[in-house]
Amino acid sequence: MFRRGESVPFAFLADSERFRSNVTPPPKPRRTTGQRIGGALVGLTVVAGIVGSLVLAGPALDTTYEDGGGPAATAEHR
Repeated sequence: MFRRGESVPFAFLADSERFRSNVTPPPKPRRTTGQRIGGALVGLTVVAGIVGSLVLAGPALDTTYEDGGGPAATAEHR
């Protein structure tokens, strides 16, 4: 079986997990006005699509009938 020539000391592995860098990452750039407006428009489009689907599906999900009968009563009147 192949073995490595150099062994890695356990202390090195333990130290590598606790290593903290003293270099801070640069701050995230602020969103521009156009990006904010674009995000708002995407959100409004999603909300409008959900509301529109509920408005269009409302009559199809309505189970009340004007003549007081159920689906069988409407089939008899055809």
